[in-house]
Amino acid sequence: MTQVTDHGGGVRSIRVPIPDNPLGNTLVYVVDTDRGPVLIDTGWDDPTSWDTLVEGLTGCGTSVAEIHGVVITHHHPDHHGLSGQVREASGAWIAMHAADTAIVRRTRENRPERWFAYMAAKLAASGAPEEHVAPLREARTSVRRPSTLPGFSPALPDREIVPGELLALPGRRLRAIWTPGHTPGHVCLHLEEDHPARLPGHGRLFSGDHLLPRITPHIGLYEDPDDATIADPLGDYLDSLERVGRLDPAEVLPAHQHAFADAPSRVRELLAHHEERLTGLLALISTPLTPWQLAERMEWNRPWDQIPYGSRNIAVSEAEAHVRRLVKLGRAEAVAGSDPVTYVAV
Repeated sequence: MTQVTDHGGGVRSIRVPIPDNPLGNTLVYVVDTDRGPVLIDTGWDDPTSWDTLVEGLTGCGTSVAEIHGVVITHHHPDHHGLSGQVREASGAWIAMHAADTAIVRRTRENRPERWFAYMAAKLAASGAPEEHVAPLREARTSVRRPSTLPGFSPALPDREIVPGELLALPGRRLRAIWTPGHTPGHVCLHLEEDHPARLPGHGRLFSGDHLLPRITPHIGLYEDPDDATIADPLGDYLDSLERVGRLDPAEVLPAHQHAFADAPSRVRELLAHHEERLTGLLALISTPLTPWQLAERMEWNRPWDQIPYGSRNIAVSEAEAHVRRLVKLGRAEAVAGSDPVTYVAV
């Protein structure tokens, strides 16, 4: 049975499965407007996911053909994957923050082998062993056509989500809150309407992956082969968390897991978690370490030798994002002349 939840006040959610992923599903929200239903995110591009979305919309008393618009919290394929199919079936517009639209455009324009070459170079620079980098080098020459690779042909949005502005949803007050960190263009969406159950607080917040009830979102690097800027994704995320905490919504409607209240308390927990993680990293780099060596020594949800190949790439990215934060705070520095680069506490 398709899982549809009625959150009241013309808002429902559909649990759309993510194939072979421990997260299990994406919560796609259906928001009624005077022009027809609008989706917040769409789910992974997969036949089962599509069928679940279609069934869920029927359970909500509507259909894909009636969708008026699609608002995307961020560009990741478990959120944006089905947007193109929804638009084809309905004529709906797709809206996204400009920073993530730029990533979608770049992904569509760059051939996959360039991404494999870029990732191979990044991992080598992080200190990854050759046996880990080799499959990416080989993939450059054996890669399939872009259209056959998930996430390499995302739908190009039609509209820009402008931070601070109300979205053009007739009959609703939905304001965009820019919350970079998980991606550079991640947005939360503040429904500035009384909570249907009169819970205390200020409206409801569609939080995407920014604020989740029991897990912390991945904070890695903003990957762009054409941009040499040293970004600080973790710093962006922590600043964004505090901004969301000050909103004090009555209820948070996240893209994974379940709805929850008391956003300020959850924000404090996440801020404390990352401060604790940064303190632990400082202890690890009392002697110089590469990002790869740092990731090997960090605490994850399983031992390093049990972490799959792709997840190791994510872990190294997260390790480097944290050490960049320490460098920006003046608590660590890159060791001059080290190759691959190592970092040490100061």
